[in-house]
Amino acid sequence: MSSDAAALSINTIRTLSIDAVQQANSGHPGLPLAFAPVAYLLYAERMKHDPADPSWPDRDRFVLSAGHGSMLQYATLHLAGYDLTLDDLKAFRQWGSRTPGHPERESTDHATDTGNGIPASPLTPGIEVTTGPLGQGISNAVGLAAAEQFLREHFGSEVQDHRTYVIASDGDLMEGVASEAASFAGHVGLGRLVVLYDDNDISLDGPTSLSFDEDVEQRFQAYGWQTLRVTDVNDLDALRAALDEAEADEARPTLIHVKSIIGWPSPNKQGTSKAHGSPLGEDEVRLTKEALGWDPDARFLVPDGVREQFAAGNRGPAEHAAWKQRFAAWRAADGDRAAAWDAAWAGKPLPGLKAALRAVPAEKEATRISGKRAMAAFAPFVPTLVGGAADLASSTNTVLPEAGFFTREGAGQNVHFGVREHGMGAIVNGLAAHGGIVRPYGSTFMQFVDYMRGAVRLSALQNLSVAWVYTHDSVALGEDGPTHQPVEHLASMRAIPNLTVIRPGDSVETQVAWATVLEDLSGPAVLAFSRQGIAPLPRDGGDEAAWAGVPRGGYVVSDPEGEAAVVLVGTGAEVGVAVAAAALLAQQGIGARVVSLPSWELFDAQDEAYRQSVLPVGLPAVSVEAGVTFGWERYVDAAVGIDRFGASAPGGELLEKLGITAEAVAERAHQLLGD
Repeated sequence: MSSDAAALSINTIRTLSIDAVQQANSGHPGLPLAFAPVAYLLYAERMKHDPADPSWPDRDRFVLSAGHGSMLQYATLHLAGYDLTLDDLKAFRQWGSRTPGHPERESTDHATDTGNGIPASPLTPGIEVTTGPLGQGISNAVGLAAAEQFLREHFGSEVQDHRTYVIASDGDLMEGVASEAASFAGHVGLGRLVVLYDDNDISLDGPTSLSFDEDVEQRFQAYGWQTLRVTDVNDLDALRAALDEAEADEARPTLIHVKSIIGWPSPNKQGTSKAHGSPLGEDEVRLTKEALGWDPDARFLVPDGVREQFAAGNRGPAEHAAWKQRFAAWRAADGDRAAAWDAAWAGKPLPGLKAALRAVPAEKEATRISGKRAMAAFAPFVPTLVGGAADLASSTNTVLPEAGFFTREGAGQNVHFGVREHGMGAIVNGLAAHGGIVRPYGSTFMQFVDYMRGAVRLSALQNLSVAWVYTHDSVALGEDGPTHQPVEHLASMRAIPNLTVIRPGDSVETQVAWATVLEDLSGPAVLAFSRQGIAPLPRDGGDEAAWAGVPRGGYVVSDPEGEAAVVLVGTGAEVGVAVAAAALLAQQGIGARVVSLPSWELFDAQDEAYRQSVLPVGLPAVSVEAGVTFGWERYVDAAVGIDRFGASAPGGELLEKLGITAEAVAERAHQLLGD
């Protein structure tokens, strides 16, 4: 493509971006103005992508980690031929638009009208992950690249052979999560990952020198990355050469350090923080267009031939057609492998998983051990499940046996994430967003969800099918003390929309919980497991009661011989406390129903008739859970819990000292009944 044609396309990205920001009177014009040459090269010349099929499995992935510059991507997607119209660009940052303030991946909540007057928010085609919280996008991209590497080794380069490209900002690289993920990427050698770093010396509050003067290239070299430099973002030949060199080194991820002037060529705001997060203003928009040789009065102008120029340079449709031919031959050659591919891309395990989990015998044990036995049972049915722990696998017991480890030498299913909880969370989100990785998971002690909450929230916002496995789920972990003892964490996770929390009450409920997460749920789920041993629950309906009840969020564990006067509700290890309290009450002539409520979210999704069959209206109810009592008022009349921090002592003693006992539950029941 001629330099004049390229300049016309680049300037169209720039002017569409500033027009949309100005019309919305909100947004970030500086990055789109400065970095338009990079977006142009990626979409018009470099990446293999097909606007007619944005979900093609072997497309290159692009992540705008600097999500505040979203108009850069929206304008480019429009010009590249994606289903994003000029009217969509004109609706930037407006109610129900397909061009929200930051790039958003489709979620179930967004894609479906809720019926309460909130309009559907359709998928913006071409958006791989939701970005905006700085550092998350580049970290998600590590997961995207890891997924490609795993699937390429697992299924073959005939069907998986692509790269992941990222535009990242100074702010992205200041965030700790980006450092965690970048360190991991270098360690495992994700050579298909290319990050273009926009170094413009400006952040929202002023020059980056106020808080940031490190040598970024040396930092990334220390992580094991190849680093390259382009001194002028407008030098297309230098950018092309750097991309060539980046793609030639498949042993290391690459950081291309690109110098730019934020807001260029805005005459009065370029190079200043005024170009970062506010519209240029009508007068400055006109001056900027004049500087580009553009009609200052034109709005949302796409000159003749620009869309055609993008289409002519895009090799993606031809690559897609060739891939379809290879894929057909590959499928015909190996039916079993093709069936595994189909299941993986559908996000489902292979047939037989539930039967395997049903065959796991009940035991008195910590549910983290039950989880270990569950993983051993279901491992053959999820050959593309990838995950691991934040240097705690020996404690969380989250390892798929005989599945190998993910290293630079080979892409196994088990991942050593290291002490990088936030990076782990963001990488797992990227694994899920890629497709083909069935229910990736990350694991740590429940208290350390605090270190990865940003990633957990984004998994819920995007409806990503991930599993967060949190063990040591209460003060019963014991002597490590209050720094390691979760008390408010169950309540805080239950407060996140679209996140399903399941806290199983014994080994059988643990098997059912894993089966539910792997086969029945969409979106992210938390599995909360105990450190201490738990005896199998004495269910009236046997194990089948759990298999029927856990997927519905709650069920009746046992009823008294006569009429129940009170309901005792527990989760996790405290269901056993409720059972013991019911026995005490029975000795005193008071009948108590025991209910296990492992998942509030699943229970709330049931119809009213089922919910009332478990928790009858008008029957007094007491809950018991070794955590804060916040939220239990929606189900019960009184709550036994721990509304304070824990302490360093043996777990059993802590539960007694803090009132998580059968006697305390029975006493609360007496108080409710007026005895």
